[in-house]
Amino acid sequence: MDKDFFVREMEAGSGMLYRVAFSILQNDDACADALQETALKAWEKRHTLREQRYFRTWVTRICINTCRSMRSAGRRLLSMEEIPEPSAAPYDPTLALALAALPEQLRLPLVLCYSEGMTYAEIATTLRLPLATVRGRIHRAKKELRKELDAE
Repeated sequence: MDKDFFVREMEAGSGMLYRVAFSILQNDDACADALQETALKAWEKRHTLREQRYFRTWVTRICINTCRSMRSAGRRLLSMEEIPEPSAAPYDPTLALALAALPEQLRLPLVLCYSEGMTYAEIATTLRLPLATVRGRIHRAKKELRKELDAE
């Protein structure tokens, strides 16, 4: 993989990686740190990617692992009240709050599917889950969202 391909793909996927990171960390500053670490790790490990067509899935997995390790390493995360407004305001604040209330294991597949347009198979590969588990989690996430939105 050459430098031009890497830079082009990272720039093309930066929005998607940010949304994935935000769904885990829920903090703009932490997301920025995670994206920098993701880019560095991906560049250092670029030789491990066997086929360039899987770059998006591969770098998403690196991003998810980076975010989870940042969170578990005890880095301070801010409460929802302390988080500055995202640069692009959500279309529906009620939906954004309901989505943020979902547990990560339900929220992440939903974000990858509907925000990033990944197929269930791509999500299963990225999250290293069986396809049936991905389907079930997306189904449960939609059910929880409906319940949360109907309650308001």
